[in-house]
Amino acid sequence: MLILTIEKKGNEKTLRKPTAAFDFSRHNKKEIRELLKTMRQAMKAAQGVGLSANQLGFNVSLFVAQVENKFYAIFNPRIVKTGGEEIEMEEGCLSVPEKFGLVARPDKIWLEGQDADGKKIKIKAWGLLAKIFQHEVDHLNGKLFIDHAKEIRVLRDAGVRGHNS
Repeated sequence: MLILTIEKKGNEKTLRKPTAAFDFSRHNKKEIRELLKTMRQAMKAAQGVGLSANQLGFNVSLFVAQVENKFYAIFNPRIVKTGGEEIEMEEGCLSVPEKFGLVARPDKIWLEGQDADGKKIKIKAWGLLAKIFQHEVDHLNGKLFIDHAKEIRVLRDAGVRGHNS
């Protein structure tokens, strides 16, 4: 499955549109498993650490992420609180190929959402995981990292990379 990029005007319109809430009553468990499998495979194939549903053209509030062999699938995520200091970290994005920039984000977040069974979940995240979750929630709200980044640069050296999601 191809990841949408801003290089195509129609794709950018899709990526910048806030997603609809995921309605569990409209999907059975098999459909949900298949959607998550598709998203996880696309993320891994692109060597990303996170992927939102709208990056694959699905208009639903869902993202997946994987950090240190821990896989997350968060439906209808909301950041309910932030804390710690704002930390600048280089970010990249699978939908904005070969561009990176410094983005300041809170170091800690409290996230609420639902798991694949529709059960409410709460997660406290910090460090890289908090950054990834914020990046993905931004996607679901129609925002891209380049909207926040400073010092955006085009990748010329494939050996230098931030995280991609």
